[in-house]
Amino acid sequence: MEGMAGRKSSLSWAVNIAAFLLVLLWTVPTLGLFVSSFRDRDQIASSGWWQSFSGTEQTGFVRTGTDEDATLTDGLYVIEGSVLEDGQTLIAWGTGARQPGQFQPGQTTQIEDGWDLTVNADGTYRLTSPTPFDMRRGERIFTTTTVPPNFTTANYRRVLTAEGLGRAFMNTLTVTIPATVIPILIAAFAAYALAWMEFPGRAILTAAVVGLLVVPLQVSLIPLLRLHNDLGIGKGYLGIWLAHTGFGLPLAVYLLRNYMVGLPREVIESARVDGATEFQIFTRIILPLSFPALASFAIFQFLWVWNDLLVATVFLGNTREQLVMTGVLRELMGSKGGEWEILATSAFISIAVPLIVFFAMQKYLVRGLLAGSVKGG
Repeated sequence: MEGMAGRKSSLSWAVNIAAFLLVLLWTVPTLGLFVSSFRDRDQIASSGWWQSFSGTEQTGFVRTGTDEDATLTDGLYVIEGSVLEDGQTLIAWGTGARQPGQFQPGQTTQIEDGWDLTVNADGTYRLTSPTPFDMRRGERIFTTTTVPPNFTTANYRRVLTAEGLGRAFMNTLTVTIPATVIPILIAAFAAYALAWMEFPGRAILTAAVVGLLVVPLQVSLIPLLRLHNDLGIGKGYLGIWLAHTGFGLPLAVYLLRNYMVGLPREVIESARVDGATEFQIFTRIILPLSFPALASFAIFQFLWVWNDLLVATVFLGNTREQLVMTGVLRELMGSKGGEWEILATSAFISIAVPLIVFFAMQKYLVRGLLAGSVKGG
């Protein structure tokens, strides 16, 4: 990026490397969630997502038939069947849980006096005995098999319908978009006033904005909720929009003011000499030149609101119709802890939207981060 004096910032390489590492650290886990969201539970439990496109190795067991399934063939009582399901390939087999791969396909072993068990490479087994079998439950045959890759969209159908994530997705969009746009609109006017308009108390207001950055939002949640109740706002979208606006304004004003104050004074003074009003200068000069800073804050605010759970819980509620995506993920982690395919699918849907926003606007983020160092040079 070229500076106003025609020089490249000496920190541009560091910012580019930092942005690349940030994208990489975010993309790799997201890719894992994306791949896992199309896998079934058994595959997720037995292998990592990076092994999704190759056969996975699984260990399990099946039971043979009982004495009722035996047939008399050539003087031997025979029980036959298969240990494989469609698509599986047998690697090894055994008769005990401690040694599930003790025998190779095609080998024969004696499991009891006179009982011979053979498991073939195609998965068929043959259990023979010279005397009638006496067992109500079949013998266990442990198998080690490879399973071909199997991708399915059933996880998405279940998550978006039965698990309620579709409704939560719309709730999150309803919260996030206004809670991102409103602070930008207000902060842009305030930042311009603090940067380019002379009025009493401007320095005190700027210092107050900086001071508000260090105030934790948790200390204001309950007082703000009481104020909303006293004003009749209560819990709803209006309340959470106002809350996110209030929490995001200090950073927005601080970021935009620091950017606007570095814009060329000559351009603004020339516009004033030509008779432009403050509103015209703001809309026709300041806003177009400040777009990188506006986009940078939009990314930060969008990601923060999208991933928020605390503010949504306090100002929106916990009913099924009011839950945002983070609220649904919290419930799924508590009730579906073992269903990793559901958690992976839900988490990917939750991450996908902010990831798309980040990739779409990252060039403006880099420009906004570089702007201060470029102008300072």
